[in-house]
Amino acid sequence: MKTKRKVIIATRGSKLALWQAEWVKARIEKGHPDIEVELKKIKTTGDMILDVPLAKVGGKGLFVKEIEDALLKHRADLAVHSMKDVPTDLPEGLHLAAICKREDPRDALITQIQNSKFKIQNFKSLPKGAHVGTSSLRRICQLLNKRPDLKITQLRGNLDTRIRKLDEGQFDAIILAAAGVKRLGLQKRITEILEPETSLPAIGQGAVGIECRVDDAFMNRLLKKLDHKATSVCVKAERACLKKLEGGCQVPIGAFARLAEDKLLIRGLVGSLDGKTLIKASKRGRPEDAEVLGTKLAEALLAGGAAKILAEVYGG
Repeated sequence: MKTKRKVIIATRGSKLALWQAEWVKARIEKGHPDIEVELKKIKTTGDMILDVPLAKVGGKGLFVKEIEDALLKHRADLAVHSMKDVPTDLPEGLHLAAICKREDPRDALITQIQNSKFKIQNFKSLPKGAHVGTSSLRRICQLLNKRPDLKITQLRGNLDTRIRKLDEGQFDAIILAAAGVKRLGLQKRITEILEPETSLPAIGQGAVGIECRVDDAFMNRLLKKLDHKATSVCVKAERACLKKLEGGCQVPIGAFARLAEDKLLIRGLVGSLDGKTLIKASKRGRPEDAEVLGTKLAEALLAGGAAKILAEVYGG
């Protein structure tokens, strides 16, 4: 009897990260019955520091560094990431072999449930001075721009923890990425999906990326089939914008690209932390010029005043 080839996936240990890794595992094993896939849970810096807002921890790659180390040391063959956590500069010898089909990229408003109904029906009906929880500076600047009266507090922890804190009454509402809520089967908790006009998503939000060693021909061949071309084009454009802005995942930057017929449309935003200033720009062009369009979008944002805002954020 032929022994199966073993492939090891490095992943964070959160419920959502494990869902994503299991999904990739199932896809690989379905297409390759001769391969046995094993998950290797790795604790990252971002998972260990839970009492400090991520923006204050500083640095890029808070949720990927230890996982990438496992790849470089050959303790794992591939890594599964939420694309919004992946820095634009990858360590030498590693690359993104596939970006899988995107789930809903938007943000979701979640409120308490009382007598089988949402206590607060939507974003517009949040009472004056409502207490909102989120871990993202990008969300904070956009929400404060529309509702300066809101009291917004940093909210860390996994999905279950955040929803529990809401239900305990610590918050009137919380904002989460819709993709994670849907993937974990909690879509009934979503009060309202926030359109990009209200909250422009994070770069790569809703997309799962698979990273492996550049020189691992077997893994690269295997993972190529999991790449979703349309998602890959959009996420590459968004990441090119982020790279030019020299931003990490903990800065008030949003970008969202989509394909419409044969054109790629990308919108971007940089906001001041108090929400008083939002610099916005958009670009349209050919899908094959995705990274050029992303870079041009960043240049338009910088020319519009984003450089000053980012200097203050990084300096602060």
